[in-house]
Amino acid sequence: MILRFRSRWIVLIVGVILSITLTGIAYGALGDRLLGRGSSGPEVQEMQKRLAQLGYVVGPIDGKFGSKTEAAIRNFQKDHGIKVDGLAGTKTISELKRLTGQSTNASGKAIGYKNVDINLLAHAVNGEARGEPYLGQVAVAAVILNRISDPAFPKTIADIIYQPGAFSSVNDGQINLSPTASSLRAAQEAASGVDPSKGALFFFNPAKTTNKYIWSRPELVKIGNHIFTK
Repeated sequence: MILRFRSRWIVLIVGVILSITLTGIAYGALGDRLLGRGSSGPEVQEMQKRLAQLGYVVGPIDGKFGSKTEAAIRNFQKDHGIKVDGLAGTKTISELKRLTGQSTNASGKAIGYKNVDINLLAHAVNGEARGEPYLGQVAVAAVILNRISDPAFPKTIADIIYQPGAFSSVNDGQINLSPTASSLRAAQEAASGVDPSKGALFFFNPAKTTNKYIWSRPELVKIGNHIFTK
């Protein structure tokens, strides 16, 4: 009986280890496996973010490879001379990474934002602050950039914008609208270091929220309909 009991525990432990190992293989880094309809996991989510950076509509950034993500992959492949099959294989992922990585110098050190980052930032400004004064649009862009240097937030523009629940324009789809000329200009100005928000990490429209947390933050400046807070 003791031997049988031990054998069962050994089988159980081996099964758990194998399960963990297979999970690690299934959900590796972006590019470790072929992704297609039905795939899921953090690599799919990362791929969706990068596609969205380039302006492709993928639907929710949820780590689930559905019909909209497949359509985005097909459009990306068509636009970049890659075999159009709707699958994210080596060539597709390599090109996606090349177009959405940080700009670096010869030694590999990051030296600034790529045009694709500015474009995504402009999409967010347009979705969050369309119709606001130009200075307010620059301030919204600055808030997103300010978060990069704060340890409480992700470290890339795409990760900050698509952080779950962070921005209403992502939730309602307005992030996908073509940015206005002023939104693009505001994104470029904020990226150059201009910060009318005075270092803010949050902004909100007091007429549209009763969230106690956001109201508790110390106010830095009010521009148009937005209050900017630390």
